[in-house]
Amino acid sequence: MDHDDFRKLGHELVDWIAAYREGIEGYPVMSPVKPGDIRKAFAAAPPRRPEGLADIARELDAKVLPGITHWNHPSFFAYFPSNTSYASILADLVAAGLGAQGMSWQTSPAATEVEEVVMEWLRQMLGLSPAFTGVIHDTASTATLCALLCARERASGYGQNRGGLQGTATKLMVYASDQGHSSIEKAALLAGFGKVHLRLIETDADHALRLDLLNAAIQEDIALGRRPCAVVAAIGTTGTTALDPLKGIAELAAKYRFWLHVDAALAGTAMVLPECRWMWEGVEAADSVVLNPHKWMGTGFDLSAYFVRDPQHLIRVMSTNPSYLRTAQDDEVKNLRDWGIPLGRRFRALKLWFLLKDLGVEGLQARLRRDLANAQWLREQVDEAPDWERLAPVPLQTVCLRHMPKTMKDEPLLRAHNLAIAERVNNGGRAYLTPSVLKGRQMLRVSIGAEGTERRHVEALWKLLNEAAGR
Repeated sequence: MDHDDFRKLGHELVDWIAAYREGIEGYPVMSPVKPGDIRKAFAAAPPRRPEGLADIARELDAKVLPGITHWNHPSFFAYFPSNTSYASILADLVAAGLGAQGMSWQTSPAATEVEEVVMEWLRQMLGLSPAFTGVIHDTASTATLCALLCARERASGYGQNRGGLQGTATKLMVYASDQGHSSIEKAALLAGFGKVHLRLIETDADHALRLDLLNAAIQEDIALGRRPCAVVAAIGTTGTTALDPLKGIAELAAKYRFWLHVDAALAGTAMVLPECRWMWEGVEAADSVVLNPHKWMGTGFDLSAYFVRDPQHLIRVMSTNPSYLRTAQDDEVKNLRDWGIPLGRRFRALKLWFLLKDLGVEGLQARLRRDLANAQWLREQVDEAPDWERLAPVPLQTVCLRHMPKTMKDEPLLRAHNLAIAERVNNGGRAYLTPSVLKGRQMLRVSIGAEGTERRHVEALWKLLNEAAGR
């Protein structure tokens, strides 16, 4: 492909993306294909001779689109919002075109310094104090692993430079809500704590971590000679967007000197709204905080924002600094390879810059307030309907509900009934939501927040739910 071919095909593919987004409501939200359907459309062996990309748009239509679940569809209510704004798409195109490698300042100074700028902007937008410094990671899972590695090294006096966890007899303990994200368990395992040293604390009626039980677990572990090392507080749990009591957890962290990591992957975006910041009161005491602008905010996957209060500790834990990576500017600049796990780093900061230039803070706030209002509208419908039950508070944009006919009290029957409702809605193609289980009860989880979702889409979903329940 030469420059002229690239220009021609590039324009064609931009037009293809725009046409896809314009017509996205015409697609079934959840892909209807069966396992293997997409694979069968491709040859078993790679092309032996150049075929060119002249027909690539047609092949995308025929071979790829049928297997796409449309995360940016305005009737996508499953999992979590994963907005990819037009601005973010263009930024990804620029990043790919530049091909910049941002592992150190010298390898592409703009990649480092634009990231410094946009992470400072984001800190201000969230109302975090200047005590925090931000860096971009790929996902919250990676950031949480970094947090637990940093907690481990602080508690062990940098044991990784000696015998690691094998070099100490003291058992280091990690705590989290039993409603916390699965990435917490994975991070605890990968960081070497071991499953038996992760304690998942039971939650209250609102599905938030119980502070009394956390305190009791800490006391028990200390009495047994174990050392509390870290707690992960969830601000917006995955299942219900429950809010752990962060201020009380922070007081325990200060008292017992353990690491406090705040997982606000989805909910962190809401903190752009000053009226939502009560949800993470106490966050200033955290050692680290993560949120995902690639969810509700709109930067497009992948871009996680990781904020720390002690960047030098992060660097000490993460840095290896071999001679072939050292440069003359190292004492004057940030080398962001030392701020996380990967050595190589994409120019992700462009996505956040483009998004904020396009929307501005006020434009972003308006969209978030719209989504919160739509969630409250649905909550009101559920609360007023005699045969529907809401299973969790609605502090953010997720509504957890189930249908409960008056004649149906048996949990296995209710489970089958609500799974059937989800299947009817999802297979119908006009909307997509997630069935899930909350403390043994089958529920339907409606996550509102796609960029194109307006009130009419939420109203249509409520109608679909009632029709499916009636069948």
